[in-house]
Amino acid sequence: QVVLVESGGGLVQAGDSLRLSCAASGSTFRSYATAWFRQAPGKEREFVAAMTRSGANTNYADSVKGRFTISRDNAKNTVYLQMNSLKPEDTAVYYCAARQYYTITRVVSGYDYWGQGTQVTVSS
Repeated sequence: QVVLVESGGGLVQAGDSLRLSCAASGSTFRSYATAWFRQAPGKEREFVAAMTRSGANTNYADSVKGRFTISRDNAKNTVYLQMNSLKPEDTAVYYCAARQYYTITRVVSGYDYWGQGTQVTVSS
């Protein structure tokens, strides 16, 4: 089992950057594939980015490709989401998720562990 805690959210202007962090408990973190999702008010939770447990493979939503980068440091049990060129439509609560599989998925139900979320607000 793993417990996830996100941090790094905040209020920024369009065009700014933010880096979200997701700290995981447990010594077996390296056996988990990880992902970031987001949920805007009144909308369903949507996939943002994912990375395999080795870090060898990544996958991004079309809406963030080229602007966001997912990475992980298994020695620190931490996953990151670097967000550049932020847009007002990126405003949402961002969630870190993990699954104890090698493969990654874009499906919310494919992840067993979730953080509490961190708010990102981008003003125009």
